[in-house]
Amino acid sequence: MAEWREISIGEMGRVVTGATPRTGDDAAWGDSIDFVTPTEMSYSSRELAPCRKLSEDGLEILRRRMVPSGSVLFACIGFSTGKVAQVSSPVVTNQQVNSLVPDPAIVDQRFAYYLLRAKSPAIRAIANGSTTPIVNKSMFQAVSVLIPGMSEQRAVSDALGALDAKIAVNERIAGTADELSRALFGEAVLKLVDGFSDQPLSSVAEFINGRAFTKGATGTGRMVVRIAEINSGPGASTVYNEIDVPERHLARPGDLLFAWSGSLTAARWFRPEAIINQHIFKCIPRDGYPIWLASQLVHRKLDEFRSIAADKATTMGHIQRRHLDEPVPVPGPKTLRALDSVISPLWERALVAERESLSLATLRDTLLPQLMSGRLRVKDAERIVEDHV
Repeated sequence: MAEWREISIGEMGRVVTGATPRTGDDAAWGDSIDFVTPTEMSYSSRELAPCRKLSEDGLEILRRRMVPSGSVLFACIGFSTGKVAQVSSPVVTNQQVNSLVPDPAIVDQRFAYYLLRAKSPAIRAIANGSTTPIVNKSMFQAVSVLIPGMSEQRAVSDALGALDAKIAVNERIAGTADELSRALFGEAVLKLVDGFSDQPLSSVAEFINGRAFTKGATGTGRMVVRIAEINSGPGASTVYNEIDVPERHLARPGDLLFAWSGSLTAARWFRPEAIINQHIFKCIPRDGYPIWLASQLVHRKLDEFRSIAADKATTMGHIQRRHLDEPVPVPGPKTLRALDSVISPLWERALVAERESLSLATLRDTLLPQLMSGRLRVKDAERIVEDHV
């Protein structure tokens, strides 16, 4: 620890708080530059989800808020506080994000990202405001951190970066497998018309609605899966509960979950066994149909379901059970066998990649605070990482 020194986040570089175009200024939106909010950030990945974009006019208005490639974004308000991302191209953020533009003479860009990831729980803890916790720019800049010399920073970043690189490869594998599955199924629907018949979506899978399992939560035990956990994984607001629930309300790796209100999304669950909360269906295939078929058919209906939900005059748009009876193209036995021989292995390969990434992320997050405090030597961390990548 002799080479480590204490500085503030503000001394690591320039801190920029974002802003949002005026309400109703439609000309501010276009396709010029990503506009990032905490929604596009996560607790587990440095990558951003697809963002809305500003136009050239919008960028001109907010040019002073633009941050360059390599900047580290930190969400500083509400339940999103503590999300961290690092950008690979210039972006503008909204006012709920403080961005650190690292000074290369003081801190390695990659190290800055991992350092803020490690400090995330401590920064969340200083948020003020009982209704909506906030870490303002002054508070954020004043947070103290420990940094080693530049060579040590780079070595730490290399060790942790090797895990993130493998995670990124797995994400591409899973994404490619799912894209190929969609393409194969879509092509079959178009070309093998005689091999399909229109049947109710509900004839392919049983849709089991979750329950209000967050009530009286103990704070320990299994994760309670809500829409936020499907979209972004566990975070600061995730609920845990030690409660016995029926099998039909449990999510296990490989299960298909479908959020039928709010964002209306469907995803393969790859995390440890969890409890399914209300507003989420567990999709259980009927009559020997494979799980991938239920996934393909639900995803084919998502845009339509989202349009239905958008028309609901409620605070949270949703579909109704009757919408699950709408027709979808279901393959006959011969066509299904042919497709299953190709798509089932793709489904399993994607699941294996997702599960491996989860294991690697757990290892990374275990090593992170130890490396950032100097308690674990880089050489020891490198040996551990080599065994996993």
